[in-house]
Amino acid sequence: MADIIDYEHGISAIDTRFERPHLNAVHLMVEGDRAAVIDTGTNPAVPLVLEALAAKGVAPERVDWIVLTHIHLDHAGGAGLLAAKLPNARVTVHPRGARHMIDPARLWASTLAVYGEETAHRMYGEIVPIPAERVVETADGAAIRLGERELRFYDTPGHARHQVCVHDAASGHVFAGDTFGLSYREVDVGARQFIFPTTSPTQWEPEAHHRSVSLIESLARGAVYVTHYSQVRDVPRLAADLHRLIDAHAALGERERDAGSARHERLRAGVRDLVLAEAARQGWTLPEAAILEVFGLDIELNAQGLGAWLDSRGP
Repeated sequence: MADIIDYEHGISAIDTRFERPHLNAVHLMVEGDRAAVIDTGTNPAVPLVLEALAAKGVAPERVDWIVLTHIHLDHAGGAGLLAAKLPNARVTVHPRGARHMIDPARLWASTLAVYGEETAHRMYGEIVPIPAERVVETADGAAIRLGERELRFYDTPGHARHQVCVHDAASGHVFAGDTFGLSYREVDVGARQFIFPTTSPTQWEPEAHHRSVSLIESLARGAVYVTHYSQVRDVPRLAADLHRLIDAHAALGERERDAGSARHERLRAGVRDLVLAEAARQGWTLPEAAILEVFGLDIELNAQGLGAWLDSRGP
């Protein structure tokens, strides 16, 4: 049965059960008897999304939109399969990502390069293409409507060049995908939440990331929804922490630029140290081993992303 967290303004989070509980969220927005799904998770998440819609009393044909913040497969891998189950839903995507949703061959190839074939198939399954006539490109400033509710799109690169955030006029909240970082519920201390940037490959750009975080902070009234994991509040404090940690990642990359064949392991160790330093700074109460388990995949991906950033800048 789907694990659903209900928030205000008809917004809910659905746990996709990707890799572990409370790692990856799909967000559902219900307006009257119509709905939008914001990010889709992977193919195995599709039955969970359909269960959540049924629990909310929304028929599949009453879903108007599948909204993609970006096309990394933990966010959009299930979009094609879900679109096939929601016959009237159109799929929004950044112009840079649209062609990869219509023909996912290059997207799949880049995924194989990061994860390897066996792991990629285990994590994501087969990527289903989306018919071109159902894809809506949402450039900076574009808007759609869910009933009387306006959703407006803003270009927010930094994590990826094809990333948008989505501002919901009804709530004032922002759906940020990965640009506003990772916030895992396991490390919350009471009601106090924390944030950590994701620099995963292959398009991390610290200057753009700073600008996008500032934009999201300026847009959000009350809450931001991140895919990993769901609603965060106290947005100005979290934005300040993100800016500091983006700079810390960039400084780590610069320190290890010339580390040669040892560079990846040194970057990985450096990201691990950043996680543990943040744990000490913020007073996380989990044991060190548990913290490293929560952030295990992210430490590896952040290190890969820093390496890709260094390579993109040349000698």
